[in-house]
Amino acid sequence: MLTIKQTQDYVLKKLLLMGADDVVVGSQLDNYTQIKFVNNAIAATKHWSSVGISVFMAEKKRIVGTSISGASKTLIDKSLKRLWTLAHLVPPSEDYYRIARGPFKYKELKKTFDKRIMNLGNKGVDMIESFMNLAIENGASRSSGALYFGDTHSRIITSNNVDARDKGTLINLSDRIFASKDASVHKVCAARTLADFNPKKRIIEGAQIAKLAQNPLAGKSGKFDVIFDPLAFGSIADEVMLSACASAAEGGYSFLKDKLGEEIASNKVTFYDDETFPGGLNSRKFDQEGSPADKTLVIDKGVLKTYLHNTSTAWKYTAETTGNAGLVAPEPTNIILAPGKHTLDGLAAKVKRGLYISNLWYTRFSNYESGEFSTIPRDAIFYIENGKIKHPIKQIRISDNMLRILKNIVAIGKDSQNIIGWEVEVPVRTPHVLIKDVNITRSVQKAMPKTAPD
Repeated sequence: MLTIKQTQDYVLKKLLLMGADDVVVGSQLDNYTQIKFVNNAIAATKHWSSVGISVFMAEKKRIVGTSISGASKTLIDKSLKRLWTLAHLVPPSEDYYRIARGPFKYKELKKTFDKRIMNLGNKGVDMIESFMNLAIENGASRSSGALYFGDTHSRIITSNNVDARDKGTLINLSDRIFASKDASVHKVCAARTLADFNPKKRIIEGAQIAKLAQNPLAGKSGKFDVIFDPLAFGSIADEVMLSACASAAEGGYSFLKDKLGEEIASNKVTFYDDETFPGGLNSRKFDQEGSPADKTLVIDKGVLKTYLHNTSTAWKYTAETTGNAGLVAPEPTNIILAPGKHTLDGLAAKVKRGLYISNLWYTRFSNYESGEFSTIPRDAIFYIENGKIKHPIKQIRISDNMLRILKNIVAIGKDSQNIIGWEVEVPVRTPHVLIKDVNITRSVQKAMPKTAPD
């Protein structure tokens, strides 16, 4: 039986002898624990360790990939023979050029690994008990969610002189806090080190917001200025940066297609993709080709400066790779919206007639290229008048255009949060954001017994 390292080395050598042009062999060892809690009680605890070995191969522009599950040369040989056969059944990709050429030097990243997270063990149960009690002490009736923590160790070797290793830890609390059946708020707290993991503030804030969200009235349609909570804006930020990938622009599912150098957002808006951000939830030393991690300015004061590239898309655009491979297509890593200068109260003071939206659900596009989309506000929503919360509302939908949303950003908060979750798959770091004239429609098209006043 081969070790992980021996397996990677054997696969690389074998494929090159078979005639492959480019080969990338990656390994990842995960050790994670998940503790679920439902209605103020621990529901399940799961721990798993897994090893994954991935293989990417290009031969005469024919691209294929697989995973290796066996650790004997016989099983590996069978897998590689099938991969080679598959490569000769697929057409060449004219958009593929090559993978990155090493060797490279990699910077050590800050605040991405903490042995204490590796050794949390059953202490995680005690942490959840304290979180649930804290929510109740601050007005919640119940809470449900999960605590997820552990470590990842990875290695990548390529046919172009890359042999690189990285490791990281993560702890993530997802907590849905209820004051009553129709009054809830979802809070997340995620970090790479225990020193940066501070969920108490989020839980207290969540319980207090849930209390305010009780007895909501049915919302009205129309144009409203909207303050987006970081969790809610994370869904929008994800879509922006996915559209900023060169492959999305090429494939016709990007509202940023053919807009390089154009003003596509308010001058308040600056977006980075930063794989090197200290404590970034997806910070890493290198991308999937082995290119060194980098910080990329994507939107600068509203102007689209670059797409995100791997080596092949950079070659096609006569650009430099941004360190965002994705072997088949570039992908964002840590999405960062540059903070503004406003407190949450300062943002609210700018709202004469508007809403506070704490969460979004099912953000979907009716037309990717034009940017037409809809999404459902979930959990606590508040109607704001002259800077003050008047009452909670429910049953609304956002139906708008992503480019219009970006251009209508009028103010940005100063306190950023790490956001990751079901609707925010790529980690985002963002503060609260105020957007004017957001188009609100009713999500339930029938008469309601109680309707929010104008």
